[in-house]
Amino acid sequence: MSQNRKVVLVIGAGDATGGAIARRFAREGYIACVTRRSADKLQPLVDAIRAEGGEAHGFASDARKEEAVIELVETIERDIGPIEAFVFNIGANVPCSILEETARKYFKIWEMACFSGFLTGREVAKRMVKRQRGTILFTGATAGLRGASGFAAFAGAKHGIRALAQSMARELGPMGLHVAHVVVDGAIDTEFIRDNFPERYKLKDQDGILAPEHIADSYWYLHSQPRDAWTFELDLRPWIERW
Repeated sequence: MSQNRKVVLVIGAGDATGGAIARRFAREGYIACVTRRSADKLQPLVDAIRAEGGEAHGFASDARKEEAVIELVETIERDIGPIEAFVFNIGANVPCSILEETARKYFKIWEMACFSGFLTGREVAKRMVKRQRGTILFTGATAGLRGASGFAAFAGAKHGIRALAQSMARELGPMGLHVAHVVVDGAIDTEFIRDNFPERYKLKDQDGILAPEHIADSYWYLHSQPRDAWTFELDLRPWIERW
């Protein structure tokens, strides 16, 4: 394995934002390593990157499981290349009244959207620190800044991942690692929004919802920043979004 090979690892490479980020980095020559819990759902993304001339590898991995995360990072570093950029992109945006929320679901949302960010971020950081370089990017949301009615579990998890990113940035920045948190504030152009919020989806024609490709451009921008001018937090929203 050549150490000249550069890897971007995207945890939670879905059909929208995560996939667009992987494709964006692949166009810059990075080997895209992408994960979801189901490997079958990754194949269209892997095929698309390869069709565009890039290299991609899909991994079925549960980011909540410590042993699975350790094995994933070790496999990529050993068999594919050094992870130069890491993106944590698991959402778990599940609304529920606090009066009806169950302990099981609350804990699962926290595991998915916060705890798994700690596990994956820790393992990648261990490798990057040895090289004194690397970018770690966490996808956040409005819920990470303020909790909304009916979103107690999601807000708690997203507040947690933002705090994790802040702590990591302060600790690892002096070691050469760029850690950043991206607040995605608004509806994204996905099948979920199209099918469940058709009125909101109509705003696409007015640039009223976020295009995954444009979000991905911002992730590449963060990774490309010189270390004398690093951004910690970047917020993205459509021009008509109220905030």
